[in-house]
Amino acid sequence: MENIEKIMDLEKRSPKIFLSGSIRGGRQLLETYRFMFDTLVEAGAEVLSWHVADPELEKVEIRMTEEEIYARDLDLLVKSEALIAEVTVPSTGVGYEICRALVQGIPVLCLYSPNATVSAMLLGNSSPLLEAKTYSDKTLLRKYLTEFIQVL
Repeated sequence: MENIEKIMDLEKRSPKIFLSGSIRGGRQLLETYRFMFDTLVEAGAEVLSWHVADPELEKVEIRMTEEEIYARDLDLLVKSEALIAEVTVPSTGVGYEICRALVQGIPVLCLYSPNATVSAMLLGNSSPLLEAKTYSDKTLLRKYLTEFIQVL
């Protein structure tokens, strides 16, 4: 019985996160995605969509079909307990993933820089599953990430 409790405690400390960020819309925030990935892992999360923070992603995805990319991402999303999206750079794919997560009942945290023009479809969404927060520096970004996964 004690072993089962230890396993359950370990699972609670390792929430499965789908990290979402612009890929084809522009990779100018790759360093931010990498920071988010590292922060989530350090906080005990399992980031299923690690590829978002991979600087070599384009080299990998060029060998994949559109259908393979779609299947990979939706398979990872279904296995996730939450989605965290950096939405500073507009991305159709990120918006699609957020919508799918909400339809599936998966909590979503959207983060963006103060100078971003974020879609009203996100900021105007009153779903209790969706949070949108602006961050001005890495300290605040780290705070939002760790707070969000602690309540999962």
